This record gives sequence, C-alpha cells and structure tokens, in this order.
Amino acid sequence: MKAKYSTAWKTSTKPNKQRKYAHNAPLHIKNKFLSCSLTKSLKDEHSTKHIRVKIKDTVKILRGEHKGKTGEITKVSIKNSTVHIKDITRKKVNGQDAHIPIRPSNIQIIELDLKDEKRMKMLRKKKEQKKTDKTTNKTTTSNTDVRLSEAKRT
Repeated sequence: MKAKYSTAWKTSTKPNKQRKYAHNAPLHIKNKFLSCSLTKSLKDEHSTKHIRVKIKDTVKILRGEHKGKTGEITKVSIKNSTVHIKDITRKKVNGQDAHIPIRPSNIQIIELDLKDEKRMKMLRKKKEQKKTDKTTNKTTTSNTDVRLSEAKRT
C-alpha cells in the first residue's frame, strides 16, 4: 500500500480504497471524521445536524453490542478516529477493565459541553449563517418568481 496521501483522490466505490484514504489521511482531515449527529432538540437549538465530538459530551450509542447505552466521552483519538465512553468497558483476561473504542458514526450527541468558547463561537456563527441563507433564498426566489411572471405576460 502506498503510504503517501493523495490530495487528487476524490471518491471510489471500493472499500479498500476508502479505508486507505481514511488511514493515510493527515490529522487535519482525520479530525473531520470525528463528527457525529445531534439529537433532534439539539439540531433545532443549534441549527446544525453534525458537530465534532469533544471530551465531556454526553452521547448515546446507536450501533453495536452496547446499543442504547449513554455516557460521557472520556477520550478522543484523532489518529484512530475513535472515542472512549465512561462505563463502556470489557473485562480483559487478567481481570482489568478496558475501554471499548467506538467510532463517532455509531453515536449521537445527547448533551453538548458548552464550556469551550471556541465551540460556542462556531455554533453562533453557523446559526447566523443559516438565518442569512434562509433570508437570501427567500428574496432570490421571490425575485425569480416576479421575473418569470413578467416573462409569461409578454
């Protein structure tokens, strides 16, 4: 396998090429793989569907052996694109508890940790951007409707 990351690669239907892309990606791109969906109430409140997971977010597991369980994120691994959740462990052979790594695509954020000022700023910016997009779309469509109706008259 070629170890170099290709910026020219766009898409492929082959799973081995998709895994290679994700494995060889630099950290600033792997960081984007750590986003997960929000609950319906959080989507409405923050005007966004997905957000990057952070430590101390409360999440619900949607897939796998621990489906339906909730917990707080204790560790985020950018390199492996996984998160560790409090109280989601398995027993090792020697009797110790080991955290189970879970991919962010298999979890949903129930409660955000809003102590991070940078995160709050980003959420406010997204909310304002959505509002301006909605208002510009309404005016654009109404102008287009007027032009179309004028064109039909002539």
